Amino acid sequence: MAKVHTISPKPLSWEVIENLIDEPHTLELSEESRQLIAKCRDYLDRKMENEETPIYGITTGFGSLCNKTISKDELSQLQKNLVMSHACSTGDMVKPEIVKLMLFLKAHALSLGHSGVQVETVQRIIDFYNNDVIPIVYDRGSLGASGDLAPLSNLFLPLIGMGEVHYDGQLLPAADVLKKFGWQPIELKSKEGLALLNGTQFMSAHGVYAMVKAFKLAKLADLIGAVSLEAFDGRIDPFHQNIQNVRPHQGQIETARAFRKILEGSELIKRPKKHVQDPYSFRCIPQVHGASKDAINYVAGVLLTEINSVTDNPTIWPDEDLVISGGNFHGQPLALAFDFLAIALAELGNISERRIAQLILGLRGLPEFLVANPGLNSGFMLPQYAAAAMVSQNKLLCTPASVDSIVSSNGQEDHVSMGANAATKLLRVVDNLERILAIELFNAAQALEFRRPAKSSPYIEEFIASYRSVVGFIEQDRIMYKEINKTIEFLRQGKFQREINE
Repeated sequence: MAKVHTISPKPLSWEVIENLIDEPHTLELSEESRQLIAKCRDYLDRKMENEETPIYGITTGFGSLCNKTISKDELSQLQKNLVMSHACSTGDMVKPEIVKLMLFLKAHALSLGHSGVQVETVQRIIDFYNNDVIPIVYDRGSLGASGDLAPLSNLFLPLIGMGEVHYDGQLLPAADVLKKFGWQPIELKSKEGLALLNGTQFMSAHGVYAMVKAFKLAKLADLIGAVSLEAFDGRIDPFHQNIQNVRPHQGQIETARAFRKILEGSELIKRPKKHVQDPYSFRCIPQVHGASKDAINYVAGVLLTEINSVTDNPTIWPDEDLVISGGNFHGQPLALAFDFLAIALAELGNISERRIAQLILGLRGLPEFLVANPGLNSGFMLPQYAAAAMVSQNKLLCTPASVDSIVSSNGQEDHVSMGANAATKLLRVVDNLERILAIELFNAAQALEFRRPAKSSPYIEEFIASYRSVVGFIEQDRIMYKEINKTIEFLRQGKFQREINE
């Protein structure tokens, strides 16, 4: 039975977000939020009865058309036209799980009671989420400026009976699915279209999805790096607490502590070493992994602030009789943060690939390419190629999106964030990192077998035993991509990151 999450003004936490992603939930709207939403809508309706001063997006056109006055009997049509005309996202379909996050984040933002929407509008968004009615949204078209106008328009076309949705395994006209549930299309009131389309929920949902993966991948990078360290007959000295204490970056301290914990009880790490130092890809793991973790934590804070904010425009304060047009929809905080996060995650992949390369060079008693008969067998030659290709692609993807801006809306929107581009390329970096780490595990587990009968720590031995139930030791050449894919799936399903860094 699905758990229930109550949407209220209470701030979201990463624990709540991760639970929503990991386990089925239904949403319900709290009474407090119902009252806040209704109060704001009632205030706006009363204000519209006697207001003569133009209010942007409510009694005027949009963007550079803000000086065009709209008559009172056309205000609803104005909002409907806005949703239809702005539905210009294109490209590949956004993953259903990210679309559901978009619905959730928009419902939460509207529940704060500063957007002027109807309660029934928010409830319909929740109905879509709860019944897995997933609007079709495409991944290109947002400038991240007046929010994510194009993709959010596609997201909310189905509310007014237009566009398409995924439902019950099919791609269907939204109007047909509304009829199935007995739902009437929402008749948008003044401001509602703008409230739905302004906002950063496309960027934020992509960021949330990437961030939850980043938390897990940072821990897996430590665990897999520790397996590689053991397989390479590496030294524990660089992970000593004293080293970290004299350069006390938090991520560095946490990484070294995690390695000491993972390697506790290992025969391999304790045995005497002939070499006095390891290459940087092993020796500098605390510094490199740690810096990436510090970046991850910084971006997590930025993103948490964003998803607990009101990001549509204009913003309404009923108690103060204020309707203010501002720029909370501008995606610059996210654009900069996502570019930073992409760089941090790419570096975890960069150093991982170097460890992969060290393991196949035939050093420290390991056979070249990690097979007993190199020459006849190519062994692990090509997995390193694949990892290197993805590392290189990540470097291209780390070119900042946030440094670009192209004028739009006939000069009215003359600086844009390109945060949506930062968000979508961030997901590709995350996907590449996951695959690079899988290749490192594939290599490290193979190399570790050549250290037998010596054993690693109980934690690593349990981890490798679980992995070996999915991917076996490579005796002779075989089709490698299948083993890599099984490794990727093992990491996605595994729970071995549960205790690391805790």
